[in-house]
Amino acid sequence: MKKTIMNTRTSIANVLLLLLTAWAAPVSFAADAGTKIKVLLVTGGHGFEREPFFQVFKDNPEITFTHAAHAKTNATVYEREDLQTYDVVALYDMPKQITEAQKAKFLSLLEKGTGLVVLHHALVSYQHWPDYERIIGGRYPEEDGKGGVVTEQVGYQHDVDVPVDIVAKNHPITTGMKDFTIRDEIYWGYRVGPDVTPLITTTHPKSGKPLMWTRTEKKSRIVYLQLGHDHSAFENPNYRHLVARSIRWVAKR
Repeated sequence: MKKTIMNTRTSIANVLLLLLTAWAAPVSFAADAGTKIKVLLVTGGHGFEREPFFQVFKDNPEITFTHAAHAKTNATVYEREDLQTYDVVALYDMPKQITEAQKAKFLSLLEKGTGLVVLHHALVSYQHWPDYERIIGGRYPEEDGKGGVVTEQVGYQHDVDVPVDIVAKNHPITTGMKDFTIRDEIYWGYRVGPDVTPLITTTHPKSGKPLMWTRTEKKSRIVYLQLGHDHSAFENPNYRHLVARSIRWVAKR
């Protein structure tokens, strides 16, 4: 009889344990999902290789992301009702126009402390808005009606083997990284603000320098990364590493 009672108690305990485990598992999963960095990935105004670019973000286990593209008219993404809900806004866009209302929405991100990761051709955006150049730390200058014009003073070149030197060896984004080479597009003739912190540069004689920098604006951390034109860059593990760590750093994680 005692043995039967003990077996019954053991069975009941096992059932309760299974029920508790089953109940707790979804709660644990939800908590893990809640700790992921929420990213708004913004495009529009410039073509790009969609699948390999998006794969960079899909393969990042630390984030969830939403893709939004501007309309052809102006910077419509900043009119989203959920704009303030993101931890990080990543810009891979190149719009020419932005309304005063859209500027105010963009600036509100900096008041809140939303992280900003600015990628590649987003350096060309809003040629007539000086605050944008100051905020992101630089500008690729382009005259009205002369988009894509290449001169000795300002221009770009595709499919270049770019030697990359790590200059900020102790920064959280680049710590532990070694110098590398990447096949990518170079820019030259772009302006860089006096208050940026360079992270990587290049010895390529034609390329502008540096290739990556950080700065802060109000409550926000900001990163600009010049690399990232097509699949050759998107599939490079060093590029992916820089993007992932930039997102983490501007999110203050």
